[in-house]
Amino acid sequence: MAGPARDRRQAVLRAIVADYIASQEPVGSKTLVERHKLNVSSATIRNDMAVLEAEGFIAQPHASSGRVPTEKGYRAFVDAINDVKPLSLPERRAISDFLESSVDLEDIMRRSAHLLAQLTRQAAVVQLPTLSVSRVKHCEVVALTPTRLLLVLITDTGRVDQRNVELAGPISDEETAQLRDLLNRVLEGKTMSDASTALATIAQDAPDHVTRAIAVVIDTLVEKPSDRVLIAGAANLVPMTTDLLSVVEALEEQVVVLKLLANLPELGNVSVVIGQENEDEELSKASIVTTGYGAAGETLGGLGVLGPTYMDYPGTIQKVAAVAQYISHILAGEERI
Repeated sequence: MAGPARDRRQAVLRAIVADYIASQEPVGSKTLVERHKLNVSSATIRNDMAVLEAEGFIAQPHASSGRVPTEKGYRAFVDAINDVKPLSLPERRAISDFLESSVDLEDIMRRSAHLLAQLTRQAAVVQLPTLSVSRVKHCEVVALTPTRLLLVLITDTGRVDQRNVELAGPISDEETAQLRDLLNRVLEGKTMSDASTALATIAQDAPDHVTRAIAVVIDTLVEKPSDRVLIAGAANLVPMTTDLLSVVEALEEQVVVLKLLANLPELGNVSVVIGQENEDEELSKASIVTTGYGAAGETLGGLGVLGPTYMDYPGTIQKVAAVAQYISHILAGEERI
């Protein structure tokens, strides 16, 4: 196929995908000529559409209708996206203003999930920073009552976990301070796995209040998948198509959600998986846009959006990347966007 003809057909395909994303209605040759400056006749456009259909990029759902993109067509469209426009300054300020009032990192993540769902009108998934690459920054011990302690574990990624410890007997202020010093001496600067090992070692033959506190801290350090994923906007998918009902059901399964965030692209890149490219059958009717966030070049978690295959890919990629960048700035302690 000659170069100019190939380029023109790529332009026709981009126009069909763009129009279908906007309307969810089959696109005809007359519409393409009227809406897009392709500088060729309707007959040439029809010939191009016939070739694109033969190559599997578009399909004709009904004999008399226009064409709709196939998953192969969407993939070609996405692969041809070279540059995604950054959000405008007002859009970035709107994100910053919405997230700025967060009280801690988990609140930022929760707001980020709701914001992504609102911006894209699709389902958003945000993973809390994984503890496996975090280090303990500090452990605070507060006596709530003579027989109840509050442990506050803070990591260098900004994650804060709070747990109560019920004691068998009363604990003095001096013993509380000694426990705080002991825990921080053992924990500070260690990774989660190293911290758990060190705590298990000192728990042997320790006083009752120490062993109870250590058991709670170790339990906190061991991640539970159900605590790591936040989901928002699943109801956005329900009115779109019955094909997405299986996606809504899949979102209720934490294992499926964690799997789709398991293979994140390198920091700064965005991954797009379309329809049957998804390994999980429940997600085979959806497109998924994911990216990672982190600090110091290290990925600490991921986030993404799930929606129909006719989603606005450039806009979704843009918004997913912007929110991930915002979270990365927070983790790195840099100025906000």
